[in-house]
Amino acid sequence: MTDIKCKLLVIGAGPGGYVCAIRAGQLGIDTIVVEAERMGGTCLNVGCIPSKALIHAADEFYKLRMFADKVPLGISAKEPSIDVTQTRQWMAGIVGRLNQGVEGLLKKAGVRSVAGAARFLDGKTVVVETGDGEQRIRAETIVIATGSAPIELPALPFGGDVLSSTEALELTEIPGRLAVVGGGYIGLEIGTAYAKLGSEVTIVEAADRILPQYDVALTAPVEKRLVALGVDIRTLAKATSFSDGNLGVEDGEGVAADKVLVAVGRRPRTRRVGLEELGLTMDRDFITINEQCRTSMRGVFAIGDVTGEPMLAHRAMAQGEMVAGIIAGENLAWDKAAIAAVCFTYPEIITVGLSPDEAETAGHDIQVGQFPFQANGRAMTTEREDGFVRVVARKDNGVLLGIQAVGEGVSELSATFSLALEMGARLEDIAATIHAHPTRSEAFQEAALKSLGHALHI
Repeated sequence: MTDIKCKLLVIGAGPGGYVCAIRAGQLGIDTIVVEAERMGGTCLNVGCIPSKALIHAADEFYKLRMFADKVPLGISAKEPSIDVTQTRQWMAGIVGRLNQGVEGLLKKAGVRSVAGAARFLDGKTVVVETGDGEQRIRAETIVIATGSAPIELPALPFGGDVLSSTEALELTEIPGRLAVVGGGYIGLEIGTAYAKLGSEVTIVEAADRILPQYDVALTAPVEKRLVALGVDIRTLAKATSFSDGNLGVEDGEGVAADKVLVAVGRRPRTRRVGLEELGLTMDRDFITINEQCRTSMRGVFAIGDVTGEPMLAHRAMAQGEMVAGIIAGENLAWDKAAIAAVCFTYPEIITVGLSPDEAETAGHDIQVGQFPFQANGRAMTTEREDGFVRVVARKDNGVLLGIQAVGEGVSELSATFSLALEMGARLEDIAATIHAHPTRSEAFQEAALKSLGHALHI
């Protein structure tokens, strides 16, 4: 076995890893990236991208079902149907194009790729189990970007009709009855899609409400839509077992189900990569890092889901780009003021910065402005008027502390919200900025005006 040497070794080619490798290559760093599966990681292959494709297909099919039933807008469509096999092929085509795009960008940047599972021998050396046997790689600097995997419940191990989010996105038939264990964003996104495709869906959530990480005002429109879809929501319910088409629920009635999706969170992929050889400082299963994503071992960085919350692809990407710059000699540190969290439910939720409760807990004297989409012309023309935009600002100087929204398509406002916080905008800045009419973005301006005491359209 001949050793390969490089200046930078990136373990994992998910959003954080491949961005880090591409940027390092652009900066002239001799870089190798190791990936055990397909380029793009969980997000591109079995997470963010295919789930959003499924959500879109389900939305389009649901519209046809509504047209066949209620004939709104003067449009009618009789007996709509969906070919799930063709839908899967379309989804796979999108993933394939993006895979090729990542591979092409890595090659363009001069990055070498090694396919296989990596395991640390020491802080400078890994062994990769490739299809042709073991390959040893020695590097001056190593970035750990191994991502995360679905959490498996002891009482509901994955296999057969018990699915992780990965298997749920690969179904070739629409289940007649789907039980979703976990009322967080992953369970609700996939569960809602299958409800729109015709499944009888039951949500089983141990907390007292769905999406417990968000405040009630944001989740109420989502719960209302789920009920309208016919989704059965069971809160304060703990799933205990599954057999013979029945999901057992502690202290409650069982749920009849053909398939069970377990979506109770994700855990970092820090096991089975030889981290014990490094003796890194850990926070439970997460790798502890500083403001430059450095671990407790010199020359070893970690980025993305392995470093803890928020476990978001765009956070990993930003970390990866920063780390590449640091390795190239740039003086950089993590100082982001805003990381948007988007929940692609029905309707969508977005949060950036602090909620009203979080701001008050942090000791801020705040003012809050909220504008409903019921008073927004664009929302009315799309028949999606539920939801609102809310701004949270300091009372003394109007500096924005947080922005939240729930409504149709609000995910596309995430960059605007993040930019406002990152730039240190004040309420007056947002209120004085001309927002195109008619667009949903006007609700952002109106929320700022409302907070200042002179909203124009409410």
